[in-house]
Amino acid sequence: MRTTPLDLEEQIWQALREIEDPELPVAITDLGLVRDVRVEEGRVLVRLIPTYSACPAMRVIGDDIRRRLLALEGVREVSVEVTYDEPWTVARMTEEGRRRLTAHGLSVPRRGTWEEPVTCPFCGSTQTTLENLFGPTLCRAIYYCRACGNPIERFKPPLDSA
Repeated sequence: MRTTPLDLEEQIWQALREIEDPELPVAITDLGLVRDVRVEEGRVLVRLIPTYSACPAMRVIGDDIRRRLLALEGVREVSVEVTYDEPWTVARMTEEGRRRLTAHGLSVPRRGTWEEPVTCPFCGSTQTTLENLFGPTLCRAIYYCRACGNPIERFKPPLDSA
């Protein structure tokens, strides 16, 4: 059975929804990294927006995308392009992405500004203090919750507004 271009594009988006960020337990689509997908005669172009310009995970994500999409019937070639045409913001995250990151123990800002209170994902308190601006990855900082005593990670806002 031959797939139509629309069927193939749906299969591509489904495959992308199953690829997780290598540093976090969340799909790249829920994180808002996929800018767009173009399909033409078996050639696929996936454009990604990184959370930070020097994000080392982009290469791994690109390799995962190529491997996964080339396994689909009808896909002959896959190109992955990292674009800086627009900045990534926390507003690109889906509600499912926010839920999964919070369940993982990450504080996810709503608006993506430094002025926004940091909410503890464990107890919901905003009695938090910045411990280290440099977290385990470029896109995260480490905070401490004074209410429950847990260290927490929070996405750093790459811009002043989302």
